[in-house]
Amino acid sequence: MSSSPRYHTIRLILGDQLNAKHSWFRRKDDGILYLMMEVRQETDYVVHHIQKVLAFFHAMRSFAEALTAAGHHIRYLKLDDPDNQQDLTRNIDQIARATKARRLEYQLPDEYRLDLQLRNACLPTGEPYVSCDSEHFYTERTTLADHFSGKKTYLLESFYRMLRRKHGVLMAGDEPEGSKWNFDQENRSRYDGKVSVPTELQLKHDVTDLYATVVQVGVRTMGRVDPKALPWPKNRKESLRLLHWFCEQLLPFFGTYQDAMKSREPFMFHSRLSFSLNTKMLSPREVVDAAVAAYSDRPDLISLPQVEGFVRQILGWREYVRGVYWANMPGYAERNFFSHVRELPGWYWNGETGMNCLHQTIRGSLDNAYAHHIQRLMITGNFALLAGVDPRAVDDWYLGIYIDAIEWVEITNTRGMSQFADGGLVGTKPYVSSGNYIDKMSDYCSGCDYDRKSRHGDKACPFNSLYWHFHQINRPLLEKNPRIGMVYRTWDKMSATERDKTLRQAEYYLENLDQL
Repeated sequence: MSSSPRYHTIRLILGDQLNAKHSWFRRKDDGILYLMMEVRQETDYVVHHIQKVLAFFHAMRSFAEALTAAGHHIRYLKLDDPDNQQDLTRNIDQIARATKARRLEYQLPDEYRLDLQLRNACLPTGEPYVSCDSEHFYTERTTLADHFSGKKTYLLESFYRMLRRKHGVLMAGDEPEGSKWNFDQENRSRYDGKVSVPTELQLKHDVTDLYATVVQVGVRTMGRVDPKALPWPKNRKESLRLLHWFCEQLLPFFGTYQDAMKSREPFMFHSRLSFSLNTKMLSPREVVDAAVAAYSDRPDLISLPQVEGFVRQILGWREYVRGVYWANMPGYAERNFFSHVRELPGWYWNGETGMNCLHQTIRGSLDNAYAHHIQRLMITGNFALLAGVDPRAVDDWYLGIYIDAIEWVEITNTRGMSQFADGGLVGTKPYVSSGNYIDKMSDYCSGCDYDRKSRHGDKACPFNSLYWHFHQINRPLLEKNPRIGMVYRTWDKMSATERDKTLRQAEYYLENLDQL
């Protein structure tokens, strides 16, 4: 390694810490070296979508260039740099020895594995690393655990209301604006085509050279990309453009159609801000403030249910799942309430299935590194739970395929909400459905090889028999849940013949998952 100037402090910036407003950057100090790195440690722990790898590295490089232009000292290790040890702590050790730095500072990571790695590391001098806050979230790591101290479950609504009051968001004094905390019941409409879905804001970045490097070094990826037109923001300026576009074009209908699904419309009225948020190019506070300001400025176009539905996702759910994560790791990653062990069907990796809902969602995910929350929860997640897939396999798939998937947000959504693997810590019941719900909220069933109305038979919708099979085999675990009682009453009213045919159909499908 070539000789380097002497620095007294190294400051580590991780790939999801691209916060230009962090207090670190308020003043320049020639004795501080900012260290950023592209490492195989981070590309290889699961198979990631190619767009995810490219978007993170592209944004990281842009951030490093901006810091350099602002007069800060940067050491940036690219993926193919001959000095790159491909590991966070080994690279830090190497740079510290070369620069004679005696202090290493880092922002608290959002993933447990990285937090543990950095907490257990020391400089060559034997001095421990020094951490500080990332200055991003509304809450601290421990806020949720403190709020629910002594409770067996974490009720989102309670946490959400506390944060609304604390930060004065959509409040009229101590009461919620409009006299309701939650407009969820008004946010579940099927898309009726009465308003057109706007074409998404086009961001196109030529990352041909970066793509060639990723391929050349042998990083294993999934999904598709046009390396001449990477569609994800590279910096804060572009992220703000995306936020403005959402508030202007999409927010007026977001709440109404946030659960709706439509063929060949992967984005609907969703913001696609999650990548910018989870890399910290945008803060949740400024995103919420922008949405509330748009509502206040244009109440004739943006109703309260539209903006509240969005605020609930950011101020409520996003802060909530982070709190659940830090309150329960590392054990949360091992929870498997139903003891599921099956592998994911092979078509999760290519979308080649006759079930149109899964075909549309998976192909869209492979094309875009994105699916909105109902596609994730009620299509891919729903099927995985009904099929008894090992939550670890589901975790790895979600963590890899989606542009915004970082463990703190992915695993809590997967183990808690999607797979009910935590046994009800997050969700009050398993989020599963038959084909009826999918037909209600989408147009997928009209283009499907299977019959949404049939429980059994050659073309019976797999969701139908698997739904009843799931409830039957898990009856000892679920029967006492007050939100599921009607399911079992309906099942018990079916004839013995009908129940037998349904269960046999489900068992056939479970034995032939790859052929569905």
